[in-house]
Amino acid sequence: MNIVAGIDCDSVALETFKKNFPEAKSLNEDIASLTCAKLDRSIGEYSRPLLLAACAPCQPFSKQNRHKENTDSRVVLLDELHEFVSYLCPEYVLLENVPGMQKVEKGPFSRFIELLEENGYEVDFDIKDAKDYGVPQSRRRLVLIASRLGSVSLPKQTHGEAENLLKYVTVNDAISSYPPIEAGQTNNEVPNHQAAQVSELNLKRLRHTPEGGDRKDWPDALLLECHKRKTGYTDTYGRLNGSEPAKTLTTKCVSISNGRFGHPTQDRAISVREAASLQSFPDDFVFVGTLVQTAKQVGNAVPVRFAEALGSQILEHYRCSLDG
Repeated sequence: MNIVAGIDCDSVALETFKKNFPEAKSLNEDIASLTCAKLDRSIGEYSRPLLLAACAPCQPFSKQNRHKENTDSRVVLLDELHEFVSYLCPEYVLLENVPGMQKVEKGPFSRFIELLEENGYEVDFDIKDAKDYGVPQSRRRLVLIASRLGSVSLPKQTHGEAENLLKYVTVNDAISSYPPIEAGQTNNEVPNHQAAQVSELNLKRLRHTPEGGDRKDWPDALLLECHKRKTGYTDTYGRLNGSEPAKTLTTKCVSISNGRFGHPTQDRAISVREAASLQSFPDDFVFVGTLVQTAKQVGNAVPVRFAEALGSQILEHYRCSLDG
């Protein structure tokens, strides 16, 4: 596939896009205000078939969003895609989001399905886990593929515990080759191999946390007051287990206080580079921005190997459509 253009309202994320895909057009636009006419003028000529891939911000539908409000403008951003689908008539549409969006009765996802079917698309969607496609991370996502060239299906699982599948890719498989660094350090020989600072108190907590462990392993003196009252969610301040796929990365994946993002053996959170590798990015993909900005880009990304599986499925479908 040749990338025609990338569109994003986050200017820093777009700088990363431009650095890694210099041959593509880049539009720093909010799709809520972008018109089809301006899109036409910006991207110029392009060949067919066309794939339109969209990832509306997913946080409003996330289980971790405990402060959901109907006034969140991101909830209806998927509706903004309707006019581009109707105008461009792409042969394929690809959508990725967190599970939950499809459960909203008469919500943006169901409205999008109706729009696709009214425009002659065949649709398949389901909840898929990125670890089942060679990503060293458990990351369940709602994925949709739509085609105007006949019935279409999502790719089959390639990794797992069954004999006919490849083994899951683990945290150690992904990050063990990177040179050790300390909290707050940057290794300038490896792009984005930068780790966040950790307070002395949190360093003590990490030293009491074994690989795969969490606050249940701490002495009482190190526990927060809220931890003494709760027995539920324990991933915060936890270490990753090197022999398993990682837990789902978020936009704060370089902070131990925001999830199970502690390095399996070193006393620090994972670096941006390590987080990117857990999202299956190759080392030559360089992220632009501050530590916070690059971590946000990594946490928001569709894992590369998962995207590759989806793209390969679309390419195979197109080849089959040419063969009738």
